[in-house]
Amino acid sequence: MKYVFNTFDTLDAAALFAFLKLRVDVFVVEQNCAYHELDEYDTAPNTLHLQCFVDSQLVAYARAMPGHEHSHASDQVPTPVVKVGRVVVSKSHRGTGVAQALMTTMLDRLSEDYPGQQQILAAQDAVAFFYADLGFKRISEVYLEDDIPHVDMLRTS
Repeated sequence: MKYVFNTFDTLDAAALFAFLKLRVDVFVVEQNCAYHELDEYDTAPNTLHLQCFVDSQLVAYARAMPGHEHSHASDQVPTPVVKVGRVVVSKSHRGTGVAQALMTTMLDRLSEDYPGQQQILAAQDAVAFFYADLGFKRISEVYLEDDIPHVDMLRTS
């Protein structure tokens, strides 16, 4: 497996097309969920785009967006967090360990670039166990986002 980190400004057109297509294929078509897949975070200068390739084929993707704030229920003081999102693995590579390797690579990079900052994500509830194995803890009740059950999860690096 080969991992490539980019910011929006360092992406070429082919790489951008490849990961946008993967995200749409899974989140919009496969999950039958019409929603705004493209958003302002894709082009934000500090967003990290992580692509995973097997034999030059893009098989997984995730992004991380530093600069978010989260208030803990106990103190209500906003603290800086890095938001992780759009974690996706092609259907052909699910169950092969690619997702685990992708997220480990992302979390290692975030721990290096943003030491001590927590990471937050909105997990589809059906795969929350996967993120729990990576150290994320549930911080919300299950809620519907685009008609799919989600739960917010937080990890301290």
